[in-house]
Amino acid sequence: MNDTHILDKPKIHSEIERRCIEVGFNMPSDLYIGSLLKTLVTSRPKGSFLELGTGIGLSLSWMVDGMDNESVLITVDNDLELIAIAKEYFGDDPRIQILCQDGSHWIKTYKGGGFDLIFADAWPGKYSEIDEILKLVKVGGFYIVDDMTAQPNWPEGHQGNVDGLVSYLEEREDFCITKMNWSTGVIVAVRRF
Repeated sequence: MNDTHILDKPKIHSEIERRCIEVGFNMPSDLYIGSLLKTLVTSRPKGSFLELGTGIGLSLSWMVDGMDNESVLITVDNDLELIAIAKEYFGDDPRIQILCQDGSHWIKTYKGGGFDLIFADAWPGKYSEIDEILKLVKVGGFYIVDDMTAQPNWPEGHQGNVDGLVSYLEEREDFCITKMNWSTGVIVAVRRF
């Protein structure tokens, strides 16, 4: 099996990659996490999805590609320039709500229903407000985090944050987790009850 042979990239993916280079965005999600997200989103027809850390929209492109017409997705980021770019590509899709907000504030004030999948790719929902965000995962729903393996752009001391998150998730009885040394290091957690 050749896991580097990814055939189903979203049509818009190459254009968004080009924009990443153009604007100097150096934290895009890789093809592997994108492919995983698309597969998991596809498993949830009429699903409700949340992305924390929109960035420029690369992982969003995979998630949208896996959504059916009755699914909805909220994506949150605090970078106005990056959100503006994501809106260029996805702003006309009525299934998608693109929010430029502080993720911590959004999590603390969100009053809607739960989600079938949450991709936490930002500090909020990954290293802060973790209890609040995990409460929003529906039973049988997925909580996905990447960048669990040391990355060249990590600040000094960040390994401690990662180790703390992994330990915390391992101790939760209400989630079944799989840790994968694949892509940039991925944890797939599913709510049991």
